[in-house]
Amino acid sequence: MMFLATLALQAPAAPQAGSPMGSLIWMFLLIGIFWAILILPQRNQQKRRNDMINALKKGDKVITIGGIHGEITNIDGDDLWLRVADKVEIKMVKTAVSRVKGD
Repeated sequence: MMFLATLALQAPAAPQAGSPMGSLIWMFLLIGIFWAILILPQRNQQKRRNDMINALKKGDKVITIGGIHGEITNIDGDDLWLRVADKVEIKMVKTAVSRVKGD
């Protein structure tokens, strides 16, 4: 019985502190994985979108982010005119184009 009381009263041993260099390596490894999984694909997607918007030209058939289908009739800087029906054109910004339809 005295043995159990002695074990209960003994303080647990302090945990060994790891190397600070090892902790830094793990932190940088996790940051690298985070970068590769989340940030890098988002950058690639944004680059493809910017390339698509910069390549828009008169006559392209597009779909806007609002789901409107039409054909580009004129481009002026950041704006474009989209023909959505006979004699019906709407003016919008280029960034409102979601994708170019393949014919």
